[in-house]
Amino acid sequence: MARAPQSPLAVSLGDPAGIGPEVIAKCWDNREAFALAPFVAIGDPRSIGAVWDGPIEMVEDPRQADAAFDYGLPVILLNTPEADVPGHPSVAGAHTSLDSLEIAVGLARSGSASAVVTGPVSKEQLYAIGFQHPGQTEFVAERCGVAPENVVMMLAGPTLRTIPLTTHVPLSEVSARLSTAFIEARGRAALRGLQRTFGIAEPRLAVSGLNPHAGEGGQLGREELDIIEPAIAALAAEGWRVTGPHPADTMFHARARANYDAALCMYHDQALIPIKALHFEEAVNVTLGLPIVRTAPDHGTAFDIAGQDRADPRPMAAAIRLAAQSALHRLAA
Repeated sequence: MARAPQSPLAVSLGDPAGIGPEVIAKCWDNREAFALAPFVAIGDPRSIGAVWDGPIEMVEDPRQADAAFDYGLPVILLNTPEADVPGHPSVAGAHTSLDSLEIAVGLARSGSASAVVTGPVSKEQLYAIGFQHPGQTEFVAERCGVAPENVVMMLAGPTLRTIPLTTHVPLSEVSARLSTAFIEARGRAALRGLQRTFGIAEPRLAVSGLNPHAGEGGQLGREELDIIEPAIAALAAEGWRVTGPHPADTMFHARARANYDAALCMYHDQALIPIKALHFEEAVNVTLGLPIVRTAPDHGTAFDIAGQDRADPRPMAAAIRLAAQSALHRLAA
């Protein structure tokens, strides 16, 4: 088993009708093979029992999970009016997933848990109960008192880490959303996150271009010259190790990846295609810029296969493992 942080990890089950309960239970089943530190699941244990017949240890405090972890999956109970059926999301289930997330974040903020790992939720169901945030990342940031523009989403795998500057926006709007100040702020947050969350003393950040061939000196677009290069120069002037703008089509082969610790990309697919091509089962969503550690598997609720014993636990295991490693890095900092 991996070296454990001082307190167990808090894992929110996500939507109880999705695959979160199944993959979390499978992670406990394979805790030694996956080298997982102790964790406690938060949610309705009936959603676990609907997809798994293993032992469950009810606890009231995350710190009880250490003693319980060898005997069963530790669970902090959420009282819910009715159990959800796998594959059939409901309004009640949305409330449960939000309550689970709220409790997990509170436990990490209080120090009772060393990190938060968030199970997959349904935004559609959350919006139906009045959820006002674009996603779990923004919710966690608000609860931690951090402005959403100061948090950074990183996708981390064994040989590549990528950060999309813009996420769920049309490609036609990406250029208008870029500014030198924006790239500077996200780059700075990424570099500090590499230090604090990954324990890299002198992180190296490679910044992509936006246009083909990084603009070909302005012949294929001026964003590199007018926006991206000034941001790189400003970060370098602060003493950070930053390079670019690099043509995106030559940034991700093995020799190129050896020259940086993370790639800052201009838009969603530019960052997510290489990480998913290389590490589809192992990529972890990490939120940088928070006072707590937060990770998540890079997949959704998969309602279509929930309850069928088909869900792959490896992405959740990777998220739990990285959360524990990151918590240890923060303790050592």
